[in-house]
Amino acid sequence: MGGCHSDVRGGQQAVGGGQRSAGNAVTNSNDAAHNDAVDFFFRSHGLQGLFTQVELSLSASKLLDRDITSKSDPMVVVFIKKNGALQEIGRTEVILNNLNPQWIEKVSVAFHFETVQPLVFRVYDIDTKYYNVPVKTIRLSDQDFLGEASCVLSEILTKQNRSLTLCLKDGHGGSTNLGSLTVRAEETVASRSVIELVLRCSHLDNKDVFSKSDPFLRISRVVESGGSIPICKTEVVKDNLNPDNPLVIECFDFNSNGSHELIGKLQKSMADLEKLYSEKSGANFVIPSSSRGGYEKKTQFSFLDYISSGFQLNFMVAVDFTASNGNPYTPDSLHYIDHTGRLNSYQQAIMEVGEVIQFYDADRRFPAWGFGARTLDGNVSHCFNLSEIPTQPEVEGVEGIMGAYANALHNVRLAGPTLFGQVINKAADIAAHSLFASTNKYFVLLIITDGVLTDLQETTEALVRASDLPLSILIVGVGRADFKQMEVLDADNGQRLESSTGRVATRDIVQFVSMREIHSGATCLVEALLEELPDQFLSYMRNRDIKPIPLH
Repeated sequence: MGGCHSDVRGGQQAVGGGQRSAGNAVTNSNDAAHNDAVDFFFRSHGLQGLFTQVELSLSASKLLDRDITSKSDPMVVVFIKKNGALQEIGRTEVILNNLNPQWIEKVSVAFHFETVQPLVFRVYDIDTKYYNVPVKTIRLSDQDFLGEASCVLSEILTKQNRSLTLCLKDGHGGSTNLGSLTVRAEETVASRSVIELVLRCSHLDNKDVFSKSDPFLRISRVVESGGSIPICKTEVVKDNLNPDNPLVIECFDFNSNGSHELIGKLQKSMADLEKLYSEKSGANFVIPSSSRGGYEKKTQFSFLDYISSGFQLNFMVAVDFTASNGNPYTPDSLHYIDHTGRLNSYQQAIMEVGEVIQFYDADRRFPAWGFGARTLDGNVSHCFNLSEIPTQPEVEGVEGIMGAYANALHNVRLAGPTLFGQVINKAADIAAHSLFASTNKYFVLLIITDGVLTDLQETTEALVRASDLPLSILIVGVGRADFKQMEVLDADNGQRLESSTGRVATRDIVQFVSMREIHSGATCLVEALLEELPDQFLSYMRNRDIKPIPLH
């Protein structure tokens, strides 16, 4: 293989690349940022949920030279593994006569936080007869194989600079001295600027019989096809046909004694503002720039901006050991360990969630607790370490959680009742103490339970307190219990939790999923459970104006 070609980049010619604009890969036009209005739109139309589009840039060094009279002419083919099968997602161009290529063509892939996405990269030396054909038509079976590498997409995105170098192997467990491949990921975003609008409605049609309408607004973006895609929605305003009053805009001269002097004010209805807009006219008043027009423009960082700059998701798990689970030594028990390798519901939840979140936790040491069991000291505990070491709640990796859980079934007696308060407070204590050391950690507590809560009020109080902390709580319901209480804790109805003293939760930090309902539907457990986590993470960071760590 090989040949003489004058070159467009440093002595090596690139052939077979697609038509591009400004060096960017062709990407899906869907918006990258998560938005619940868009999410509702896609789900209601039976389409795939939200994702973040990323572009993969590839380079290699010290590739094998398969040519006799010249150097290899490498091309990379990228695959994603789904259900055990490889699915091709993109190819680079061919770079001629180069053992240290830097490909220009990028490969676009949709990043789904809630799933593990294994990638396989295969490098080929392309035969000269394929130089003038599109790379998509190149038959890989006719090319010389230079090596392959694999990783999970999350591994790239969690590295600082979003760059990961992999050793190329022969694909059969043999030679590993086939050079290296470096993969760099970039989030595809048109802009990080966001606009905050203040909107009002009046004299809305009443759609309810026994109360007033509960309105919200949905804003959509018109696409080239003439249709529209929702991009945001407002909060719901309960029992109100006039969700806002006419705008009164006032300008004051500040005085330190609190006696501020009014410079001017202006009151306009929405119709007045629309008229000003349509006539392209203005009104005579003076207002601060931050209040102008009822909107504010600012920079908004994405979930990937935080994760790739060193922020971590620290995983914790709490398992229900109450007697309602049934005798763990009988097959009808929710805790039954099947020696054929089939996972019970508790093991399934630990594995599926842990396998996703572990990539965002640097040391992969996870606190693991149990609750509702009689421990070796004869007392019922509602928060005990699965490790059986009183001073050490952490275990090594997801497999460590699985092993500690299985061992605990032999060393404790199932009891009750079902109480969440203590494990939530324990997780909250860890999250609170982390703030003294750094602000780049966010904690995720997974609670797996089969029963009805006995301490609903205590749990509510604990959740309201924890809403101020870098913490999210995932609850998986297993078995056939009535989980209506969990839906209240989830607060997906728009009503935030309220404590007995009237304190309202700062934000929603709970996501509940019933495994029974998941098994009867098309959505998998981990996707349903983790879909809100990136937004919960971002709400905490943005509310506290915590920005990604600058990369040096």
